[in-house]
Amino acid sequence: MMRLFVALPLPEDLCNRLGGFAGGLANTRWVDPENMHLTLRFLGELDGRQGRDMAAELSGIDTPAFDMELKGLGTFGSGKKVQALWVGVEGPEPLYRLQTKVEQAAQRIGLAGERRKFKPHVTIARFKGPPGKKLGEFLQAYGLFNSGPIYVDRFQLISSQLTPKGPIYRVEAEYPLSPQPSTAEQGVG
Repeated sequence: MMRLFVALPLPEDLCNRLGGFAGGLANTRWVDPENMHLTLRFLGELDGRQGRDMAAELSGIDTPAFDMELKGLGTFGSGKKVQALWVGVEGPEPLYRLQTKVEQAAQRIGLAGERRKFKPHVTIARFKGPPGKKLGEFLQAYGLFNSGPIYVDRFQLISSQLTPKGPIYRVEAEYPLSPQPSTAEQGVG
């Protein structure tokens, strides 16, 4: 059994910029920059056959490369039940089309459909308890974050091994998107 998800990789320099936000909030576990990504679909624990079937389905996805931007900060949960801190994604239509194709692939191998609506984001921290009074100040200070255009030219099937020190991610397969002109100054990855 492997714990798998499908994601977009992010440029290393962008992940390092996001990692620079770390600190100053109580009860917070910050995501390591090398683990930052945009999840398209969490698949869960799959056996070997399901994993191979999913990899084959993903290899059949044909969609054009596109630009997107990371903008603003937000949280999942509220009050004392805040669970995660994220950077928002200004997702163009091609991002949603890609996510829909990944979702359809997951359903074709027998996985239940995702109940939650896709909300593109990059998680940068998780909270182990109430984040304290400084969360509002933090969101105000960094809330106007803007990555600028990011050229997305591939997506990945990633395995996740949970450890006490945090997850260990490994790229199991990578899938290129059809080349398209970009307005981005940087490439993904």
